[in-house]
Amino acid sequence: MIEMDRTSHFSFTRLVRASVTIALLSSAMHTTAEDADLQSIALPGARAFPESITSTLDGTLFIGRLGEGGIVRVSPQTGKTEVFVPSGSSQSRSILGVFADDASKILWACSNDLSESGGSSGGHDHVSLLIGFDLRTGAARRSVALPGAHPYCNDIAIDASGAVYVTDSSGPNVLRLRPGATTFETFASSDQFLPPPGGGAGLDGIAFGGDGNLYVTMFSAGELFRIEIEEGRPGRVTKLHGRPLAFPDALRPLGEKSFLLVEGAGTLDRLDIEGDEFKTSTIRGGFREPTSVTRVGTTAWVTEGQLSFFFDPSRRSQSPSLPFRIYAVPLSKGATQ
Repeated sequence: MIEMDRTSHFSFTRLVRASVTIALLSSAMHTTAEDADLQSIALPGARAFPESITSTLDGTLFIGRLGEGGIVRVSPQTGKTEVFVPSGSSQSRSILGVFADDASKILWACSNDLSESGGSSGGHDHVSLLIGFDLRTGAARRSVALPGAHPYCNDIAIDASGAVYVTDSSGPNVLRLRPGATTFETFASSDQFLPPPGGGAGLDGIAFGGDGNLYVTMFSAGELFRIEIEEGRPGRVTKLHGRPLAFPDALRPLGEKSFLLVEGAGTLDRLDIEGDEFKTSTIRGGFREPTSVTRVGTTAWVTEGQLSFFFDPSRRSQSPSLPFRIYAVPLSKGATQ
């Protein structure tokens, strides 16, 4: 889920309405994830507002904090949590998308200035950055600004060559940072990726499928697209057809033609693609405005962001359910194939 500073093209009113809608849909669930006796781990920070989660091959979890900034590291085996990347490190602000790349030993993170909504201050004003931190030490290794007048780095995917792809939610672009490059290039651009008329959130989740193509979600519009890739070059952009999605956020590979998908309205889903169509099945519902998911073996870890308390001015005086938590959702054998 996303928000922009006052210099962007996003409509604040529309985003507030989206936050309220998500909160109402989430509260309408009969049970919460906590009530369902799922294993959970509490995160540090009364204003953490966790936005994205990623994992390494050994199962270590990393969570970006939108409210307080910085990145938290969690051991699911012991439940130990620690602030791995301090708020403000390498001029970072609010952290959205995070992606752990074991091959390069870099933890990639999207940083945006959300200080006007109460996000982390100190750092670059109104600058959107992709920052690479050392996976072992947390030290900053790379920092690359997104191009454009008002870019907004949201989520991250990496291909086999180590190139980094990010969704720019303020414009109709998927950007690529090639290995060793110091600037982004526009990988794919389409009018279909424009935010809704009058404002709202555009491109959000991003992931590679087993077919080698790239898939992206549109948050406010509730849509899913495929970007065909041939020999490293973008091809046709296709809108996939299925039921309307309720604020689709993070998208993570699950199988040859399937993904894990978080919907801000409160669910973790399995998403299956066949041709130009998709279908979803709910794995677990009842989350309070979930924002992201990562898979560790037969377990899906879900962040519960509760972001309406961050973005909606009428709710900022209220307290979200504390502490913020991540939840372990068991995946059946069939769900991982």
